[in-house]
Amino acid sequence: MSNASLRISTFEKIGYSLGDLAANLVFQTLITYLAYFYTDIYGLKSTDASIIMLAVGLTAAFVFNPLVGVLADRTISKWGKFRPWILYSAVPLGVVALLAFSTPNFSYQGKLIYAAVTYSLLLLLYASSNLPYSALSGVITGDMGERNSISSYRFVAVMFAQFFVQVFMLPIIISAGHGDKAAGIETVMTWMAIVGTIMLLVTFFTTKERIVPTLEQKSSIKDDLSDLVKNRPWIIMLTLTILLFITLAMKGGSYVFYFNNYVDKAALADFINPVISALAGIGINFFGSDPVAAGFGLFNAGGIIFMIVGISFSKKLADKYGKRDVFKYGILAATIFILVFIFFKPENVSLMFASQILHGLTYGITIPILWAMIADVADYSEMKTNRRATAIIFSAMMVGLKAGLSIGGALVSWILSMYGYIAKESAVAGQEIIQPPSVAEGSRMLVSLYPSIPFLIGVGLLFFYVIDKKMEVRIEAELRTRREGNKQ
Repeated sequence: MSNASLRISTFEKIGYSLGDLAANLVFQTLITYLAYFYTDIYGLKSTDASIIMLAVGLTAAFVFNPLVGVLADRTISKWGKFRPWILYSAVPLGVVALLAFSTPNFSYQGKLIYAAVTYSLLLLLYASSNLPYSALSGVITGDMGERNSISSYRFVAVMFAQFFVQVFMLPIIISAGHGDKAAGIETVMTWMAIVGTIMLLVTFFTTKERIVPTLEQKSSIKDDLSDLVKNRPWIIMLTLTILLFITLAMKGGSYVFYFNNYVDKAALADFINPVISALAGIGINFFGSDPVAAGFGLFNAGGIIFMIVGISFSKKLADKYGKRDVFKYGILAATIFILVFIFFKPENVSLMFASQILHGLTYGITIPILWAMIADVADYSEMKTNRRATAIIFSAMMVGLKAGLSIGGALVSWILSMYGYIAKESAVAGQEIIQPPSVAEGSRMLVSLYPSIPFLIGVGLLFFYVIDKKMEVRIEAELRTRREGNKQ
């Protein structure tokens, strides 16, 4: 296996990170707005939206991702295994992302079919782009310290995408559509598709694959699957990824309902008006006059800004204490600041914002570590079997991501329907929708108790994950010796 220069230039790290910025313009929109888009903009019933999100998401998880993983590991081209996938999926992904958030005037049955088809295509293309992109981090370098650095660059870019989607997107949608959210989201998604496509192309042209398997390391699909089943760290990381993204999808998709149905609007306006006035004084006027949209944006802004602060500490902490322990205790702390939302009354706006900031800080420390840990699992498998199957290991994690996202997103719609939520399609034409009081309680539980449970289970799993700091050093040293021997 070729193990050329292990050091990666800042230019390449930035180029690589833009690929995740592009992907997260799609991914963060799915987490934050898909349930809201289907029910409150496109007019699907909550139960129908949850069925589409769950059925398509699980199909993507258990069919699309393994298929792309197997094919990517066996791709041979002058550009490597994974970079061609990024190149050829860039434009189609942008086009389908726009179509998935468009609102053609079909019958209700036509809307269901359109939503299912476009969401399926979107998740297929997302897998075709983001899975090889993620696997690319495992072959850019074999140096674990450099991987930690690459992950930090990558997830700062993720935070920029998340910041835009969760802070500015709703006010911009309202402004761009002049109150028509359907027209507004189509305008915003058009520009996001163009920008995202360009960024993916930049990633392709600025990166290089350096870890190339030797001919002796070729394996069958049966060998790859057998290696996975015997790999306990992989099983733990798969389960952990599912749990993490159930929580992220559940709370991320619930905040817009929480602000619309639980938070006291007068208290929210009193809290955010001084902030908006101060921002307007320095020329920042993105938040508009709607207190819910503005409050939702500022709430997310506080969390994301401090996530970026947390990310800045991630590499140093992971290098010193090991990825596993930093991840474990970071997730535990982040869970506490989710769970406390169960105690907040509708007028406790300042406490909501403070907890969001502290959650962002503690969770931010863990963000780059997850994907670096998965690259370590690929190294662990290579050390044990002398075969490298980077993409199929990452595809398994993408299975977890898609499954978690689908389950968490579907739970938002399903739980809200259990609490009596009235979707746009179910409302009487021409009448304002007034949600029953039970919806406020459901919104509160969806941002507090329910999303805390998967995180806490994940913390427990990490006590059984064997790749600690000592094991990281051993894996890196053994593989480096082996690769240097292969060059001779």
